[in-house]
Amino acid sequence: MGLFQSFDISASGMTAERFRTDIIADNIANVNTTRTDDGTPYRRKIVTFEQKRLTPFSDILQSHRSQFRGDGVKVSSVKEDTASDFIMEYDPSHPDADENGYVSYPNVNIVTEMTNLIDASRAYEANATAFEASKAIASAGIGIGQN
Repeated sequence: MGLFQSFDISASGMTAERFRTDIIADNIANVNTTRTDDGTPYRRKIVTFEQKRLTPFSDILQSHRSQFRGDGVKVSSVKEDTASDFIMEYDPSHPDADENGYVSYPNVNIVTEMTNLIDASRAYEANATAFEASKAIASAGIGIGQN
């Protein structure tokens, strides 16, 4: 692993978690949005990560010089949550109420979003800690070379 590869891996994790936090904030901000541009209620968005370039095991096995290495994570997709239903509330005075007086509210659960936000925050902090540890190791290595 190169000197700066650990920095890149931690930075990619922090970038991905920051993006996830932004999507969670969008979900929370739209918890009461009953009509979007297409006329439907806001639908919760979910972020999916995947590993960046990964050296296949077969390449490692065939070459003694190859090492298992990853290069961090990236956001692979942001999809709408179609698995959960909209929340139906009876409010016949609402402008978006259907003929029975029910309004479709977004499928955003504040408790779930706050839990995901805490998870993203902790993952960001873990990546920041790993970055700082890598920086301390690199600084110590440079210090050894100066003596």
